[in-house]
Amino acid sequence: MSTTFNKVFPNYTCFDRNNLSATTNANEEENPNIEKASKAEENNSRDTTIDESNSDSNSRSNLESYSRSSCVIDEESSFGNDSQVFLESDSPLSSKPAISSKTNSRSSLNQYSPNGSFQNLRSFSAQLSKTDNEANPTDSHLSDNKSGKESRSSHVRFLPVDTSPSPSSSTVPKLCNSSLPTEIYPNNKASKEDTYKDINSTDKNIKNINNNQDIHGTEISDQNDSSKDLWCQRRRMSSLNEFYDPFSNAEIYCGPAPDPKKEHPENISKIDTDDLSPMTKKKLTRTRTMSTFDKVSNFKSKHPRSYELKRRGSEDESSATNKGSRKLYIENVDKTLEDLLTYEDTDRNYQITVEDTGPKVLKVGTANSWGYNYVDIRGTYMLSNLLQELTIAKSYNRHSIFLDEARLNENPVSRLTRLISTQFWNNLTRKIHLDNIGEIALDTKITLPGAKVPRVYVPYNCSKQYEFYIQTSRMHPSMKLEVEYLPEKITPEYVKSINGTPGLLAIAMEEHFDPSTGELTMTGYPYCVPGGRFNELYGWDSYLIALGLLENGKTSIARGMVEHFIFEIEHYGKILNANRSYYLCRSQPPFLTDMALKVFNKMGGNSNSTAVHFIKRAYKAAIKEYKTVWMSEPRLDKKTRLSCYHPDGIGIPPETEPSHFDTILTPFALKHAISLEEFRDKYNNGEIIEPDLDEFFLHDRAVRESGHDTTYRFEGVCAYLATIDLNSLLYKYEMDIADFIEKFYDGSFTDLNDSSVTTGDDWRNLASLRIQRINKYLWDENTGFYYDYNVKLEQRTSYESATTFWSLWAGLASQQQANLMVEKALPKLEVLGGLVACSENSRGPLSINRPSRQWDYPYGWAPHQIFAWEGLKNYGFLGVSKRLAYRWLYIMTKAFVDYNGIVVEKYDVTRGNDPHKVDAEYGNQGADFKGVAKEGFGWVNSSYILGLKYMNGHSRRGLGSCIPPVPFFNSLKPNEKEGYGLSS
Repeated sequence: MSTTFNKVFPNYTCFDRNNLSATTNANEEENPNIEKASKAEENNSRDTTIDESNSDSNSRSNLESYSRSSCVIDEESSFGNDSQVFLESDSPLSSKPAISSKTNSRSSLNQYSPNGSFQNLRSFSAQLSKTDNEANPTDSHLSDNKSGKESRSSHVRFLPVDTSPSPSSSTVPKLCNSSLPTEIYPNNKASKEDTYKDINSTDKNIKNINNNQDIHGTEISDQNDSSKDLWCQRRRMSSLNEFYDPFSNAEIYCGPAPDPKKEHPENISKIDTDDLSPMTKKKLTRTRTMSTFDKVSNFKSKHPRSYELKRRGSEDESSATNKGSRKLYIENVDKTLEDLLTYEDTDRNYQITVEDTGPKVLKVGTANSWGYNYVDIRGTYMLSNLLQELTIAKSYNRHSIFLDEARLNENPVSRLTRLISTQFWNNLTRKIHLDNIGEIALDTKITLPGAKVPRVYVPYNCSKQYEFYIQTSRMHPSMKLEVEYLPEKITPEYVKSINGTPGLLAIAMEEHFDPSTGELTMTGYPYCVPGGRFNELYGWDSYLIALGLLENGKTSIARGMVEHFIFEIEHYGKILNANRSYYLCRSQPPFLTDMALKVFNKMGGNSNSTAVHFIKRAYKAAIKEYKTVWMSEPRLDKKTRLSCYHPDGIGIPPETEPSHFDTILTPFALKHAISLEEFRDKYNNGEIIEPDLDEFFLHDRAVRESGHDTTYRFEGVCAYLATIDLNSLLYKYEMDIADFIEKFYDGSFTDLNDSSVTTGDDWRNLASLRIQRINKYLWDENTGFYYDYNVKLEQRTSYESATTFWSLWAGLASQQQANLMVEKALPKLEVLGGLVACSENSRGPLSINRPSRQWDYPYGWAPHQIFAWEGLKNYGFLGVSKRLAYRWLYIMTKAFVDYNGIVVEKYDVTRGNDPHKVDAEYGNQGADFKGVAKEGFGWVNSSYILGLKYMNGHSRRGLGSCIPPVPFFNSLKPNEKEGYGLSS
């Protein structure tokens, strides 16, 4: 071995650790000129004839990769006693023997050459690379080690030495840093701890040094001062992998989806490979991914690593001591997935839950044994996580994977938080461009023949968007995309006329310069959809989704949704229920001012001119919406000056299921002696007039505009109710606009839409008047509730709803009113899983003719939780907020753990075993998935992220262990209970 090495590297000496002797080459000139030495080394390597065995060839290949990636000596290499360490031999010091180290302990060297500079090291690397390329032109990283063993020399490290003279010793040069063990280097008084402390990566050090900088970026002067000492301390590596995150995204962990052309070798001939390099051609048939390039033990690698070696584990990873940090080897993803579903998914719904009656255990091979040894994956949670990971791996066409056990037994709070922030948001995000408009335009909610063709409706004055969609239809004729202009004035009659041919409504787009074509092109702003069957941009869903997006740092998506709302107000007159043609007459609860303000702050606030321009446009649109939608008839009641949900519209809402209104329509069909289908057509076309049915659908549309569809609170009366939720939001609008005018327009704002001039005080007066009217018509001091007011009957209702806490979120209640709400109203609505939508007494008894409604007891919804948390905190009830948040997060976490990672639209907050099961109309969105949940549900995702802000470490551990609220609260110390609003 040493002979071969000396042939290739004549300027280096080979030390044998057994003989502790040195064989010095002929070239021992002292302090050669660096440039001349580099040229000499290159000439020597160019003229040297290499004739080596396969083992020596592998050694050189390994040395090359290691010298490039690190400049440290491996501390605990598990090679044999006959291993060798190589040093430069340009000094007489190289002929002196090294100090022996104890058997199986760290190896250290006593003597170093004073010429071990980084510049010589670079010359050495260049020489090594050149020599190796001449000897073996094949890429060393792709060559196979047929013997299955690494060469011993692969454990070699090169340690550069500072060439500056040391006043303390004329014979022993300083290592890069003077912190060396005192028992080996007596002249050095540094401690072992200093020697082995962690430092920045060696690659970074080399980069800085090559730029004449130390590792801190300080310029190194030509003088021999202390700043020229180089840090190259040895770094201890653990047996676990330090080069990747076991909880990384699926795209990183499983790797990108392979190109179908690269999957099968026979398809390579179909690719134009004339311009490809030989190496690129060789790689066409495989995709290197993180799931397969990381091996637990390096000696099993078929080709050398380009990163530092790591110590091998002292025991097999199947041992109990490594439980939780083991790496598993799934040799056949499809077969393992099939076995898992066969034995564990007993109800055959492609989910592993607590309701399945399988053995709850599956044997999986360990990566350290390449699947020879097995470990047991036990329990519903770990098995369901295994199902999810295998499903994801299969979606990336992975046939075998290495899987960290940490992904299977990950803390459920951490896992759900990670999935929401890295996976769910991404899968819910949409952005319109040339290639996906056909898919986005399709409507799965409508079963009419006219809905089978993708269709886009464009505002009459958006010619650029119209041209964009026309261009798309011509570029993709198979898409069969239809593009139509909307009229300038959109009436209920027109909307009803296109219900048979529904389509997507165009939303905001921006122009970009396409460098490939040299032309301007249109692209949409990103936005998030709620999930499930709701695949459009919805109104108040978007605000609640934006709260979670902003918390997770996804400001661009939240901003995009504000841009869309500005566009909708400008071109459709309102923020729409959603951007479908049958929603043109309907709005939803208004949140634009607060939404725009939160995005503005995340964009940098006043320090960002783009953010200032953005918030000005948003508030101008909000002022227009306030005046023309909510403070205009029919939504404004002239007598009380309070607002109601009262949209326009004609006929039966087309987005509902065909049988949704059968119970209502059947008596009318019998009355006219025709079938249900015939009656629907005649009624929608105006051939049959039924005033009672007109009244029913007026309120039904109002319920859908309220966002609370459906509830007995609104059934048959919604259009006539001045609700606490809507008027709280309008009070928030008035206060936000007042602050906006004072901050950005010096207290006076001119509205170009109606030429009116208003001040901040004008808007504050409007807010003050609204509080007076709300207290007069809606507030009940005896019960501590804000109720709705029927403007037609001129009487207050008695329906106890969780929306009473919206008044706290908006800030319109007094402190005394807030105290009464916590004292009297909260106990009627607080249950196991947080706030229930309404009290059981208000809902009333259920029967076959009076079925359950999803916005009533016993169901809980994320918006009610979020607004109550924030509102109670604002009025000094932080402990109550924490308690309610723990209850809600417990319900979510429990369902997530027991039911295959499920996250749904709403929960039954009165039951702890299966809270995701909802026996109401529409069922539950987010529950219908196979293998792995990929989206969750928009505002529920946000509620989990926001709710965790109220949790400390103790409560997070309680959630991770799925401790129910009552036992968790009872286990608290007296002073801790106060932190949850509980009496000690």
